[in-house]
Amino acid sequence: MKYDLHLHTTASDGRLTPSELVALALERGLEVISVTDHDSVGGIGEALVAAGSGGRMTVIPGVEINTDLATGELHVLGYFIDYLDGDLVAALARIRESRVGRAQKMLAKLRELGLPLEWQRVQDLARGESICRPHIAQAMLEKGYVSDEKEAFERYIGRDGPAYVGREKVGPADAVGIVKNAGGIPVLAHPADIANVDNLIVELKAAGLAGIEAYYGQYDSKTVRRIVKMADRHALLTTGGTDYHHFQDDRETQLGSVDIPLSSIENLFAAAGKTFGPA
Repeated sequence: MKYDLHLHTTASDGRLTPSELVALALERGLEVISVTDHDSVGGIGEALVAAGSGGRMTVIPGVEINTDLATGELHVLGYFIDYLDGDLVAALARIRESRVGRAQKMLAKLRELGLPLEWQRVQDLARGESICRPHIAQAMLEKGYVSDEKEAFERYIGRDGPAYVGREKVGPADAVGIVKNAGGIPVLAHPADIANVDNLIVELKAAGLAGIEAYYGQYDSKTVRRIVKMADRHALLTTGGTDYHHFQDDRETQLGSVDIPLSSIENLFAAAGKTFGPA
């Protein structure tokens, strides 16, 4: 059995539509996936329809909320959310709106650097609800300003780059609350490089944090063991996934290729009050 609980579609910065993602997951024999787009639940309905009721695969409604720390970004995953919840939809819409203003300011900075981009093209590349930095990187690559999208981040739009613009601040505890209020299970995403992570977990657990992403596409076995111990120390669930976008480059972890223990999936379903079994 194969699982992947961290996947992106064209509703944020993924390159596959929800239907295309589900088709690829079925092709690769996955049993459980979660669509976790950045600050958007716009792809979930289509993914559920594509998977079909009583089909061979379960789609967990999910989301990934981007938040800010003084030292960088922190992402909170939400699983088994009520993706039609009005308060959730409104909260995510506010976050996405801040992304639009941010992206426009980044394009203005790039223009000042002699690297003009068309706003309409960035919107076209986004395709979905969330305009993200990878869409700007794509547009830069198309213009020949960079040799690949990684260079766009490293030289221009990464946190220390000359065209970087911060977003409207959403705190980690706020994101945990948004997930909890939508009936979901909040999980700290890819935590390995977060400074003072144990202290932060104590704070977020008080706000309702329930899990931590231990089995992540870019982690080696030593890192996974360290995070599993961290989860045990704080009595948190463990989850995992590839963070797949279908970028189609040699650096991306392929869909379904992370080894996630069955016990992690069973515990996640149990925490949501769901029965896990063959689809």
